[in-house]
Amino acid sequence: MTAPMTPILYVKTGCPWCSEAEAVLDRHGISYDPIDVLRDRDAFKRMKEISGQTKAPTLEWEDRVLADFGPEDLEEFLKENKLK
Repeated sequence: MTAPMTPILYVKTGCPWCSEAEAVLDRHGISYDPIDVLRDRDAFKRMKEISGQTKAPTLEWEDRVLADFGPEDLEEFLKENKLK
């Protein structure tokens, strides 16, 4: 499968860390596709395949993956990769 151009944010319903990740991306004006892995089994499998784990949030952006992170980790990821 080809890496997505639009970031995919794998989330779980009720996950506070997922909500924080969405808030960070929104604050930076970054468009993304949120996918609830509790409702989409194929997305869950994809998240596990690319990250090696089952925790959310997981961000897939082109050839980069950030898994099981907090807002500070996401801010650093965006800065290091010049994505904001």
